[in-house]
Amino acid sequence: MALGTHELDIRPEIVAALAAGRPVVALESTLIAHGLPYPQNVETARAAEVAVRSAGAVPATVAVLEGRPTVGLTDEEIERLARAKDVHKASRRDLAAAVALGRTAATTVAATIAIAEIAGIRVFATGGIGGAHREEWDISADLYELARTPLAVVCAGAKSILDIPRTLEILETLGVPVVGYGCDTFAGFYLRTTGERVSVRVDDPAAAARLLAVHWGLGGGGVVIAQPVDAEVAVDPDEFAAALTKAEAKARSAGIRGPAVTPFLLAQLAELTNGRSLRANHALIVANARLAAEIAGVLSAL
Repeated sequence: MALGTHELDIRPEIVAALAAGRPVVALESTLIAHGLPYPQNVETARAAEVAVRSAGAVPATVAVLEGRPTVGLTDEEIERLARAKDVHKASRRDLAAAVALGRTAATTVAATIAIAEIAGIRVFATGGIGGAHREEWDISADLYELARTPLAVVCAGAKSILDIPRTLEILETLGVPVVGYGCDTFAGFYLRTTGERVSVRVDDPAAAARLLAVHWGLGGGGVVIAQPVDAEVAVDPDEFAAALTKAEAKARSAGIRGPAVTPFLLAQLAELTNGRSLRANHALIVANARLAAEIAGVLSAL
């Protein structure tokens, strides 16, 4: 029996907005518990919510709290997630265990997509999606969840630590459109571009919303809408490549594998770039939240 909306804790503001046809934007919680250090994590989460509201939409940060999938965290709940040391990391595979065992878990892109879709939310903002890792057979569940769920993910591309050509090839195989927002090449998370071509370009929220409506009308699943990080905070490509090589070597020597790889590499990159990757991460998450709200606003009016 499928998990129903009655088994989610969808907060009253979100319920009212969805019932009234107002735009709502889902936000993930892994960046709070595992992606960024304190206090940058809570500052970024709050700034993303402010950006969504400033663009006329309602933010809905998602997590599992003591076994209850929750849509629309309070400020106090975000603070607790940001400070806690024992929060589980839940991808799509881990949601049932988190719920059945009464765990508190931060949701990845894949898990947030799954919960948002049940709640009736169609637009989601994050920093970067997961994908195919460069040095091991590790394919993120984000890609497969995108393939089967009709939801738009606004991001700054896939995380820069990944094998981008292979990630894009998998998305193509799964039928997921990769849309460049104001650009012809795929955004590179900390970097302005990966140099890889996107499948289509749009230049304003209205065009993005129209594409989503048609894609879903044709029975399509998820859509990636990728906009580049602002040039003022983007990390220099040569500096990033050197830092990533060092970070990957540390991960190998420490025996880091599986779900622990991404947070380990991101933490190492923050140190090796003297915090420049953290500043880029904050800026791109807030920018994506704002764009997602603008697209959701047009989508709700169609």
